[in-house]
Amino acid sequence: MRLKHCLDQGMSKAEISRRFGVSERTIRRWVAAGQLDAELPVGRVAYSARPPVPHKLDAYKGIIDTRLADFPRLSAQRLFDEVCAADYDGGYGRVRDYVREVRPREPAEAVVRYETPPGRQAQVDFGTFTLPWGRRHALLVVLGYSRLLWLRFYPRQTMAVLIDGLESAFAQFGGVPSELLFDQMRAVVLSDDRTAGGELVLNAEFLRFAAHWGFMPRSCRPYRAQTKGKVERPIRYLRESFFYGRAFANDADLNEQAATWLDRTANVRQHGTTGERPIERFKRDERSALGPLAGRPYRRLGATQATAPAPRPRPVVDVARRSLREYAEAVP
Repeated sequence: MRLKHCLDQGMSKAEISRRFGVSERTIRRWVAAGQLDAELPVGRVAYSARPPVPHKLDAYKGIIDTRLADFPRLSAQRLFDEVCAADYDGGYGRVRDYVREVRPREPAEAVVRYETPPGRQAQVDFGTFTLPWGRRHALLVVLGYSRLLWLRFYPRQTMAVLIDGLESAFAQFGGVPSELLFDQMRAVVLSDDRTAGGELVLNAEFLRFAAHWGFMPRSCRPYRAQTKGKVERPIRYLRESFFYGRAFANDADLNEQAATWLDRTANVRQHGTTGERPIERFKRDERSALGPLAGRPYRRLGATQATAPAPRPRPVVDVARRSLREYAEAVP
């Protein structure tokens, strides 16, 4: 009666809702049904849960629960077939929804941030970018401790490009990290069966290159690129902070602008994880911890060929010249 009185006095349904703790939708329903003439409870209305509606699947949920407890990866279709064999005559959709609700979920594997001491590790990867004159591949090398970044754009992803880039990065750093971590890069990894109990097979040429420069090559396990996050995030940072919205005239201009961006932006910003500028952290702690540079660039096998022997002089044969008439007369 109080609600009806308020409505009769011109009070809005929103104000009545706030004053009495009854939703506007409920008030409208009561008005439409003429229920405001009856005595209604004042104050917040307590609603009881709707009783569950029985379903054909209820008698078979125990089968599904037991099977999923023993074999958590059984498909909904497989379980549907099994309860149908037990005389379930309902639809597949109900089984699918129930399986989604009750299937045991493996806890997500926690990703632990792996920090390395100065000079221990660098992470290496390629990022692909599209330009008006074609695709270009940015080779990025990130020192794990300081987060100092080196990069250069190349037209291809080859062993020669990787060797050239790493040697340039080592020269820029003034030293060599103890280990380099790669994803499943084709120039480095020939095969990786570690997830199936096999072994990792690295390119023999790259192993010789690593021995020449004195570092240990390592590779992330397949589908575990998060272990290489120190270089995965800079690729995204490179796209957003450097590449997006800029114009480039050619490859030389692209790499010149990239070098300027490294010096003026990427390596002098305050890093979100370390809280320091990469260049300052590098100079203070990491540069002195790097291994020595090799005395000379690596020479690839087969890159230079031995001097070929001089060709043997051909014998000179005197050939008599005759006219066509003489040859015609010689034929019987």
